Amino acid sequence: MRKLISLWILVFVSFCLFAQQDPQVSLNKYNLLPVNPGFAGSNEAICVSLLYRQQWIGFEGAPKTMIFSGDMTIPSISSGVGINILNDNLGFEKNILLNLAYAYRLKVGEGSLGLGLGLGFLNKSLDGEWITPDKLNGISQNPYDDPAIPHSENKYVFDANFGAFYRSKEDKIYGGISSTHLTQPDLKYETGKMPFVARHYYIIAGSFIELPDKNWGLWPSAFMKSDGKTNQYDINLMVEYRRQFRAGLSYRFGDAIVAMVGFTTQSNITFAIAYDLTISKLKSYESGSVEFLAKYCFTIAKVDTRGKYGSVRFL
Repeated sequence: MRKLISLWILVFVSFCLFAQQDPQVSLNKYNLLPVNPGFAGSNEAICVSLLYRQQWIGFEGAPKTMIFSGDMTIPSISSGVGINILNDNLGFEKNILLNLAYAYRLKVGEGSLGLGLGLGFLNKSLDGEWITPDKLNGISQNPYDDPAIPHSENKYVFDANFGAFYRSKEDKIYGGISSTHLTQPDLKYETGKMPFVARHYYIIAGSFIELPDKNWGLWPSAFMKSDGKTNQYDINLMVEYRRQFRAGLSYRFGDAIVAMVGFTTQSNITFAIAYDLTISKLKSYESGSVEFLAKYCFTIAKVDTRGKYGSVRFL
């Protein structure tokens, strides 16, 4: 038990003070708007999605993340708009993020480039009963006698993101670069002032490769996340059948191997699930991570004088 508590304290401190603070996600291909506002409107449709992740199953206090995203295109002003609501719980720490995204879309070659800005707020709170080694040994102790242990906190700060995202026709190539938490707001704890949320940087690149048998295709992609001190790299390959059925693997360097499957219905409702098999030292303390996603895209068709409907093709 003591070994588990000690490990938990180490992980908690690492997440809060030194390591990347944005939540971990494996289905990155379906979760671009929260990290890149330039993605808004790129589907040329109205899309809503809900993602849930349970990280490190069996690990007490492990991260649990829920993300709701929605975006739509506004062709009349060459723009896209979106919204993100994120709820991320990690031990005693709770994070709620709400932002609105706007992207101006430019025609570039056979595709479009979105230049986006996201504005909103971040709420971070700390609330829980701190367990010290002395308390485990039956020694009565007030953990707040240690000035390094923060009291319960509940802070709201302004948050801003920026990103550029390019998507070619039929997704032959797509990619983006972005940064979250541009202002790097500070949090004033009772013991002083310290960095609150570090600026994060993201790069994603991928393509769709149609095979000779046009029923089949490949989706190779790469994803990088950095806070300027630590970097995380994911490489992914998915196989797709008839633009409906998908299965693939990801490798997150030094952390996990991820298996994922997905399915898109005739009504453009997409379901996906991913399972992370941990390969780091944490594998002795947990049973991997699981992630679920549901996404729905649709267009509002206009009726012409002959009573016919128009639509666009999108993923």
